[in-house]
Amino acid sequence: MKNKKLQSMIVIGMLSSISFILMLFNFPLPALPAFLKVDFSDVPALIAAITMGPVAGVLVAFFKNVLDWLFAGSPTGVPVGHLANFATSLLFITPVYVIYRRIASKKGMILGLTAGTLSMAIGMSVLNYLVFLPMYTYFLNMPAETGSALFGTIVLGILPFNLIKGIALAAVVLLIFNSMYSWIEKQRLYYQS
Repeated sequence: MKNKKLQSMIVIGMLSSISFILMLFNFPLPALPAFLKVDFSDVPALIAAITMGPVAGVLVAFFKNVLDWLFAGSPTGVPVGHLANFATSLLFITPVYVIYRRIASKKGMILGLTAGTLSMAIGMSVLNYLVFLPMYTYFLNMPAETGSALFGTIVLGILPFNLIKGIALAAVVLLIFNSMYSWIEKQRLYYQS
């Protein structure tokens, strides 16, 4: 039992490090707000969730954001972007984990990734409207967007960005899943038994 816990901690640490490194290779999408950047750091968190359970996925997402905040900092001094990234990770990996746990097949993974993409896109639109964009404007001491300007930022920026990011993440995960299916299943049996 102690060996399994120690192995879990080591694997979570390694996946968090990989996730942090992947987070550094971010890039904006043309025609969308420049502060929105795509990265593939949710892939290790998803692998952790699928193989070791949801707590492992949450820990990987948490540690990658803490590491990035410590190394890169935040323009507001408060890790608003890192909190948003953490929320994005949770909204993406949770539906994938739940669906794949019930349907442990390629079909289950595709359904989970579709649900995760929609959950992330809709959830982050709502959270940005209610929480994250108001936090940014407050901590940067800028005038807040209101009404149609804020609605436009959400509908024309954040929603399409998260849909595109979700599709890109899903494509990468499916490539990994196809080539590593037997290993993933072996790890699931080991860690979740």
